[in-house]
Amino acid sequence: RVLGIDETRRGKPRWTRDKDGRRWVRVDPWDTGFVDLSGDQGLLGQVEGRTGAAVTRWLTTQTTKFRNEITHVVIDPSAAYAAAVTAELLPNAQVVVDHFHLVKLANDALTAVRRRVTFDTHGRRGRKQDPEWANRRRLLSAREHLSDRSFAKMWNALIDHDPSAQILTAYIAKEELRQLLSAARQGVDNSEIRRRLYRFYTWCAQADIPEVSRLATTIEAWWPAILAFVQTGLTNARTEGYNRLVKQVKRVACGFRNTENSRRRIRFHCTRAQRANNQQFHC
Repeated sequence: RVLGIDETRRGKPRWTRDKDGRRWVRVDPWDTGFVDLSGDQGLLGQVEGRTGAAVTRWLTTQTTKFRNEITHVVIDPSAAYAAAVTAELLPNAQVVVDHFHLVKLANDALTAVRRRVTFDTHGRRGRKQDPEWANRRRLLSAREHLSDRSFAKMWNALIDHDPSAQILTAYIAKEELRQLLSAARQGVDNSEIRRRLYRFYTWCAQADIPEVSRLATTIEAWWPAILAFVQTGLTNARTEGYNRLVKQVKRVACGFRNTENSRRRIRFHCTRAQRANNQQFHC
């Protein structure tokens, strides 16, 4: 059994009185959802908060047999979730990091480098006449999604207007990470995985850019879970799909005042059999 854990926003932050009514406390606007990634059970549960305590609280309500059957848990690179999953509650589970969020971390590092270089060069934020700003979307796009003409236009513009070459260096680091993660769908052997990992680390070390170095440090810290993704190919795509259903229910209801009613309505719409009935009814 494979379990997916991800957070979804419940609404805006609110302030309410505590149990004694003496002080105001902030209500966590996030929920944590648990999805069956290997079967057809859909959304298994939902709890308030996105902390390790919330995950532990839900797992303790499940049976010992259910917890022992879980072999993999797919999460975002969240230390709170990882700490809760690696506890004694799931003795047979292996943590897997979703690759989408890893690519997002690389894109965020690239964007941070681009903004810093622009400010250091011009003393202001980027404008449309700046090549690094005009090519910001090309920088975030995958290399295979760019035509040769579009890629050459971006590359030549940054070569001419960025003497430090930091932006292109961060771009190459992002692409090296993508090549490493693509081993999951290419089915390469362990030696090829190690070669790509070494090439990524070597490039980040030689770049000597703070944002790129932090990215490499993050990959190193999460490497066992990243290697599990490369070897298994498990992702949180289904979990993100259920998050879309949850948000759709909240939008249609224009918000919920009662948490239990919200949980029941979400559970009602996130059951596979119920979705089939709704589709047949609307047709």
